[in-house]
Amino acid sequence: MHNHLTVKDYIRTIVDFPHEGIMFRDVTTLFADPRGFRMAIDQMLHPYAGMRIDKVAGLEARGFILGGAIAHQLTVGFVPIRKKGKLPGATLSEAYTLEYGEAVMEVHDDAIQPGETVLLVDDLLATGGTAEAGIKLIERLGGEILGAAFVIDLPDLGGRAKLEALGVDVEALCAFDGE
Repeated sequence: MHNHLTVKDYIRTIVDFPHEGIMFRDVTTLFADPRGFRMAIDQMLHPYAGMRIDKVAGLEARGFILGGAIAHQLTVGFVPIRKKGKLPGATLSEAYTLEYGEAVMEVHDDAIQPGETVLLVDDLLATGGTAEAGIKLIERLGGEILGAAFVIDLPDLGGRAKLEALGVDVEALCAFDGE
């Protein structure tokens, strides 16, 4: 039975969270299963086999879990891209729009050296706002983005198209229709 499961089979859907009408795609069930988690990490790395990756950057918060495991697998450093006000050192900031208002992502200004190749990682690609902010921060530090890797794509929300328009290769292990 286990042999035929895909990453998508480990993802739980919670109806009406965080509010009515939303189908929340919960990756904690994937992370909690040793086979599922291992499968996700291996599959996220697969498109980049043979490429030089200097750093893995993860978007807060679930991107830290995936990115830490991927960086460990590659024996490279991990860079957290965080919500404003969380990083203690000197940072660069990049604002992005939310459904209502805007938010700001930050990275330490010494986290990536010019010319380093970077893989950006997060659990889910929806509108692409946080990922776009992450891409801009990496590029402002002189990093070269190899790609953006996600467990889940929600194609109806347009994030993939937004990132591809920036010239970034987007990889996702599975997709769910709707929002």
